[in-house]
Amino acid sequence: MLHFDLFVIGFGKAGKTLAAKMASQGKKVGLVEQDPSMYGGTCINIGCIPTKTLLRAANQNLSFSQVMAEKEAVTGRLNQKNYAMLEGAGVTLFDASASFLSDKIVQLEAGSERQEVTADTIVINTGAVSNQLPIPGLRNSDHVYDSTGIQNLSEQPQHLGVLGAGPIGLEFASLYNKLGSQVTILDASATFLPHSEASLAQLAKGYLEEDGIQIHLGVLTQSISNTEEGKVLLQTNQGEFEFDALLYATGRKPNIQNLGLENTGIVLTDRGAIQVDKHCQTTVPSVFAVGDVNGGPQFTYISLDDFRVVYNYLEGDGSYNLENRKHIPNSIFINPTLAQVGLTEAQAQAANLPYKTKEMPVAGMPRGHVDGDLRGAFKAIVNPETKQILGVSILAHNAQEIINLITMAMDNEIPYTYLAQQIFTHPTLAENLNDLFNI
Repeated sequence: MLHFDLFVIGFGKAGKTLAAKMASQGKKVGLVEQDPSMYGGTCINIGCIPTKTLLRAANQNLSFSQVMAEKEAVTGRLNQKNYAMLEGAGVTLFDASASFLSDKIVQLEAGSERQEVTADTIVINTGAVSNQLPIPGLRNSDHVYDSTGIQNLSEQPQHLGVLGAGPIGLEFASLYNKLGSQVTILDASATFLPHSEASLAQLAKGYLEEDGIQIHLGVLTQSISNTEEGKVLLQTNQGEFEFDALLYATGRKPNIQNLGLENTGIVLTDRGAIQVDKHCQTTVPSVFAVGDVNGGPQFTYISLDDFRVVYNYLEGDGSYNLENRKHIPNSIFINPTLAQVGLTEAQAQAANLPYKTKEMPVAGMPRGHVDGDLRGAFKAIVNPETKQILGVSILAHNAQEIINLITMAMDNEIPYTYLAQQIFTHPTLAENLNDLFNI
């Protein structure tokens, strides 16, 4: 049986970073990945990087085949770069599936070959998989894809249906709309982006519709099938919808299938994630779960932060942990981008906090005129008594960059009055934080 100081299951952001770090310190490290196309993890291969590459290429008015080729080139390059990085660091890499035989023994299986490994520390980093709702016909109808499959089409659909108006669904809707497909979004919620700032969510919905995307809310899909012509047919509470292809973007769930967790003392949460403590440690000592599989926010940067938590526990004093993780920003890459951090006005109101708000349209900002894009708005929620920033939402070009400034300010408890007086370069969108926080 092979023994390692550290053994990582899955090639995600947290696990690969921890593997490289520990190997560089002379530790004996192994990592197993069952799918070579996933070297580097979800973000690089089927998540953030390919989707943003597709959007960038589409905005350059490239053809469908050119856009797909560009995505393949970028992901292929980064996939191999990640493999070479770990191999070069001295990590022993296995192309195999992994399952627990007991708390600290893992079986690796590649075809007919099997071997067992154990380690002082084991890290589960298997990510998440698409969540399939129990809709009759969803699993066995043709031309129905998840967020991975929709990135690998050989032909562009003339009419794409998108089931789900969350970040994944909206990003692909924007992408295929830009490529020239007719796009229709069907969402079960009666409210568009219910967890976002309401006024900006409505603006975003209007912009998507102006771009030609049809959005239907309150749609409950009853069944999915194929017509004689091969179209995808949805029966819903709002009638029938017919598409050339359908993307189901109804969330992602922790990937725990076939891990053999039933052979261990590892406990799951009621939502099917691996339960962890503040150090990302499971209910089995020295076995950790990091990234999407532990049920935290499904962002690559959270997976990276999980690495920091585990490394601090293993090599430090454990002082940095999930309990003192601070504000988490997020961005939805529609056009323009919608980014936010902290509370919305509705959340501040529900928490009975003293607050004031200010909203500014991009149309009133010089940089918006320079860029020729006047769509969007900035909105801030502040506490007038403590002078703290409660939350900010930005719907604008490059909102994903500006929101990081706000996050740093909030993490360091910088009063909003400081940003009102901060010197920013001109002409930029960031300089409008002066006026935004002059409340």
